[in-house]
Amino acid sequence: MVDNIYISYTFKVNPLQPVTEILIAELGFAGFESFVENESGVIAYIQQTDWNEEILEDIQILKSDEFEISFEKEVIEQTNWNSEWEKNFNPIQVDDLVSIRAPFHNNPNLKYDIVIEPKMSFGTGHHETTHMMVQHLLDMDLTNKKVLDMGCGTGILAIFAEMKGANPIDAIDIDNWCYLNSIENAERNNCKNISVYEGDASLLINKKYDIIIANINRNILLNDMQAYMNCLAEDGTILFSGFYQEDIPIIDAEVSKYGLKIDKIIERNNWVALKYKH
Repeated sequence: MVDNIYISYTFKVNPLQPVTEILIAELGFAGFESFVENESGVIAYIQQTDWNEEILEDIQILKSDEFEISFEKEVIEQTNWNSEWEKNFNPIQVDDLVSIRAPFHNNPNLKYDIVIEPKMSFGTGHHETTHMMVQHLLDMDLTNKKVLDMGCGTGILAIFAEMKGANPIDAIDIDNWCYLNSIENAERNNCKNISVYEGDASLLINKKYDIIIANINRNILLNDMQAYMNCLAEDGTILFSGFYQEDIPIIDAEVSKYGLKIDKIIERNNWVALKYKH
């Protein structure tokens, strides 16, 4: 198997906010999948297969005369990823209840402590969509609920679901690196109820879940909607994220065909996470 190669862009920005937030939103829309914020700005990562020479041409904030933004580009081999994260991955906290950190960070002793070795997988908690999904799950009773984490990335949401009492949990990702990383992180957090699978929505045959978590981009969500609905329990709940506030109408139009309604919306820097129930 050929290792994935990533391109990193290290952006230095002034002023730090709101430039960094806007920049991350625009880069995410362009295909960048991982971000690390620091005291100077942000480091953004994109798979080389998704990269092209014109990748930054549609990033409007780079054309603004109001801000100072500079950047350096670098090719990152997968084997260097651990050291990259050790240099740049800062621990975060969600609502003073959940800590998300790497193994080399101190434990802040909050109610929930998730230890992630993210490598090249999406889902460190730093991105708005993961952060909001954690917030949704915090507010839910997951005791003995059957849960699906679709597009699991690092496995962070499946891990948190188990911490909140879910059992059993299926975690699925089409990317081999994410599949392996999720297994590793589930073991690191002493999870016993998570089964990790490599694949897509075609794996969801003859399955039923009380709660479905899908933090994926809009087009994939729309394409796979029928598969999600087929495996949702009659009184089940779905959490969708991975898209912007302006995408809500198109997502909602599709979901409403199946009799589900929005129960709660969380927004963070124009990204949204929707909770749907019957």
